[in-house]
Amino acid sequence: MKESEIRDPKVLNEYIALVNADVQALFDPQQFEEIPCPICGSIEYTQEFEKVGFHYVTCRHCGTLYANPRPSQAQLGAFYSNSMSSKFWVEKFFTPFAEARREKIFKPRAEDFVREFSQVRDKRIGDVGAGFGLFLEELHKLWPKADLCAIEPSADMVQICKDKGLSVVPKMFEDLSEQDGTFDVLCAYELFEHLCAPDTFLQKANASLSMGGCLLMTTLNGQGFDIQLLWEKHKNINPPHHLNFINPAAIQILLEKCGFSVESITTPGRLDWDIVERSIVDERVQLGRWWNSVCNLDEDAKEELQAWISKHNLSSHLRVVARKVRELV
Repeated sequence: MKESEIRDPKVLNEYIALVNADVQALFDPQQFEEIPCPICGSIEYTQEFEKVGFHYVTCRHCGTLYANPRPSQAQLGAFYSNSMSSKFWVEKFFTPFAEARREKIFKPRAEDFVREFSQVRDKRIGDVGAGFGLFLEELHKLWPKADLCAIEPSADMVQICKDKGLSVVPKMFEDLSEQDGTFDVLCAYELFEHLCAPDTFLQKANASLSMGGCLLMTTLNGQGFDIQLLWEKHKNINPPHHLNFINPAAIQILLEKCGFSVESITTPGRLDWDIVERSIVDERVQLGRWWNSVCNLDEDAKEELQAWISKHNLSSHLRVVARKVRELV
């Protein structure tokens, strides 16, 4: 798969420019909050770089790359509600590629889910941050008897999901009550990197799952191939959207602290090399002679490189399955 198959690079650049303008207009760095590591709680870190007024640091204990200081949850909520870039993302960035993403991402995602979680085909499954509802749509085609629920705070997205006939809980996940039900599986795709308080999110996941229930999440691996190579030049380091860049060891620490047993941590990414190559070729990012020469390899060699990256947990696309094994006091 190529990056251009699921998003237009030129539109992505327009979107990032709008985000940067919104950051300048809507945030005051003087109001940001200094925090300990959002994963392990350590206060020891190394300064890495600054991007549009946000400073990123690496935790010296668990290796998490995170924005520090950072906006409050209320400030982020105002950004997502009032920014021009958020509207642009829906209308110009996501919607034109929605069907391509359905075929390339959401349909295979549902098929993988069915293979891995066959025991919950008639159980209650929640998708946190369901967005357009594409994953649940595809899952419903395969498991029409499953009790599927979209958990989504955006009023626009809630209406889109309802129009598709999906059951919706129109709330922030952290605001779920006992009346919202207990889930057998919770999915959180590309959400963790956005969270102000990852520990609060996982505590709510623990409370919302039945004993033995599973949390399936994907997020960005800060120790992944393309992020490590491109670093501050990487377009996924895009504040205020992406605040946390964890790694396999770090997420295991936090999940176990929050009452989970980790069943698998993998990096099944398919775009790492393509992202790096496009940065070198299209954006003229300088990474040195050796990486420039890799751009001239044949497609088979590049595919083998990507397969090696994914196999050895070096992709920036991180996938975690964890099981609830204890209640939190």
